[in-house]
Amino acid sequence: MLTDKLTPNAADNLAPLVVVSGPSGVGKSTIVRAVLDRDPEIWLSVSVTTRSPRPGELNGIDYHFVSDSEFEELIHTGGLLEWASYAGNRYGTPAEPVHQMRSQGRPVLLEIEVQGARAVRSRAEDAYLVFITPPDIETLRHRLAGRGTEDSEVLAERMNIANSELEAAIEFDRVLVNSQVGECSTDLLELISDLKRVT
Repeated sequence: MLTDKLTPNAADNLAPLVVVSGPSGVGKSTIVRAVLDRDPEIWLSVSVTTRSPRPGELNGIDYHFVSDSEFEELIHTGGLLEWASYAGNRYGTPAEPVHQMRSQGRPVLLEIEVQGARAVRSRAEDAYLVFITPPDIETLRHRLAGRGTEDSEVLAERMNIANSELEAAIEFDRVLVNSQVGECSTDLLELISDLKRVT
């Protein structure tokens, strides 16, 4: 059983909304995939982004890849629960699918950046924010470099952003250290189970 405070959902008994955040390269996607494999009832929101796909990423599966003008249209029509700029690109969470799934009783996971997590907290007070942190900064540097998708200048920028994001951990409801994916995903599943019990 978790020892930190659980926040009950609003009176309309929506299923839990759990935001998973942390610095780039910390392993958020790997942990989330492990959670979804173990509990298919949990629904992962697919973000929209203006960045180009990385090798192996699929539109509609990893992200909804959109143009700048399409992103602007989503902002102006209120179609996003949150949006934020990160490393020169924009990311956002479509609002309507999140509400639909929660209304149907399915717990929703958002895997988003720290700025986006802050925005969700302001729009959905019952959201539960989880911060994933590396065991140490050198592990994070190694994971980012191991991607092989960024040049040295971009890598340095991502490390600077990561250092500032790590300082934001105190703003979150729970901090999980990703030393081992299996343990971290188990902790996240336990958290979601506890949240479901208080809705």
